[in-house]
Amino acid sequence: MVVRRLPPLRALEAFVRVVRLGSAKAAASELALSPSALSRRVAALEDFTGKRLFTRQHQSMKLTDEGQAFYNAIAPKLEELAEAVEAQIDRGQVLRLHLGVPSLFGGQRLFPRLPELRKLHPRLHIDIETGPNLETQVGDSLDCAIILAKAPDPAFYSVQLDHNKVYAIVSKQVAQELGDVPDQAKLSRQTILIHNDLPDSFDAWKAALGMPKLEPASVDRFNSGQLVLEAAAQGLGIAIMHDDHFRRAGDDRLAVLYDIDVESPYRYWFICRHKDLESRPVKIFHEWLLKAGL
Repeated sequence: MVVRRLPPLRALEAFVRVVRLGSAKAAASELALSPSALSRRVAALEDFTGKRLFTRQHQSMKLTDEGQAFYNAIAPKLEELAEAVEAQIDRGQVLRLHLGVPSLFGGQRLFPRLPELRKLHPRLHIDIETGPNLETQVGDSLDCAIILAKAPDPAFYSVQLDHNKVYAIVSKQVAQELGDVPDQAKLSRQTILIHNDLPDSFDAWKAALGMPKLEPASVDRFNSGQLVLEAAAQGLGIAIMHDDHFRRAGDDRLAVLYDIDVESPYRYWFICRHKDLESRPVKIFHEWLLKAGL
């Protein structure tokens, strides 16, 4: 039986880290290597494959077409290898993920789908944080987070999860009282309900109405999306939220005020540090999240 010669695994690791982190400097730091040592490992892999995997300009390394094809071919196999090795060791070990998530996203979008993740990865357990300022905790007390923002800090790896419109959400009784045509006098007597993560949504909605100087009787602020929607359902004011929040709530006490199209300044994002994408719990959750289409 002929035993095939394997490529140098450390060189493969260096190659994959450069591709995934998007930076030779970041990959060298992650592997605790000097830039020259990292370059030698990649060169060894190029010698083994007979392919030029990167073009090199000064301190940068850009993936070639052959390099991209090589990565596409080996990355799934390396993941299979990692899973096979993991299955043979620490069989009962729990994988622990520290995740930050807004409570409304958690209740409406994440938790209804978590049983699917548990079936796929029964050893993965998730600690949930729903407090404010989740982005500032990533890399400290959190491994990763789902945040509601215009754009995350560019220092993070990030994936946009959705694209939303702004809705004015009210109780059906309030909708009847205000009617189908925007009336500035009536609106000025209303209370506006705003989530702390969506401060500019009200301005976007006013601009779309053609009433940028509208001043309501009060603006009440909340740090819980569920409470914003409940306050609206109880007739306490006009909730300025996302269309997705309204649809997923499925609350027949609620109605959308006026038929207007308002682009939201905010999106949901998945974020983590670039190097934490190599962490097994983060990697499992990240890949599942994108496939699940949350």
